Amino acid sequence: MMMVRDRKIEIMRGELQNWKSYLQFIEDEMLFIQGMLDSYVFEPRTPELFELLELFKQHFVTSKKDRRSLSKAIKEHENELGGIFECSRPECDGPYYESHLALKDRMTDYIKAYIALKKEVYDYAGSILKKKKP
Repeated sequence: MMMVRDRKIEIMRGELQNWKSYLQFIEDEMLFIQGMLDSYVFEPRTPELFELLELFKQHFVTSKKDRRSLSKAIKEHENELGGIFECSRPECDGPYYESHLALKDRMTDYIKAYIALKKEVYDYAGSILKKKKP
């Protein structure tokens, strides 16, 4: 029984590490995308250009807040993982596993929302980039 429990804990620890890594990648990617949105690489005569760029920037601000909140929750959850070893009774594990699954759902939802936002920005930005003159 203890080996199964240890394996579950290792799997959760691995997931937490993957999530932290993914959130770090997203943070770096956001810096790039925000730099692009703030640059002058877009065709200036595009209708509603500045309104849409501002809207995208607002969405990124919200996404950044969500990412920070998720990152904080992952750190707290990781600290709780250490506490699971202190309690050897199986009834201690249930609430932690439930919490882990809830965090996994939050992470999945966040990634889906972030990818949708990124796709929307790239689809729009790609259509209005300034054309280089030959």
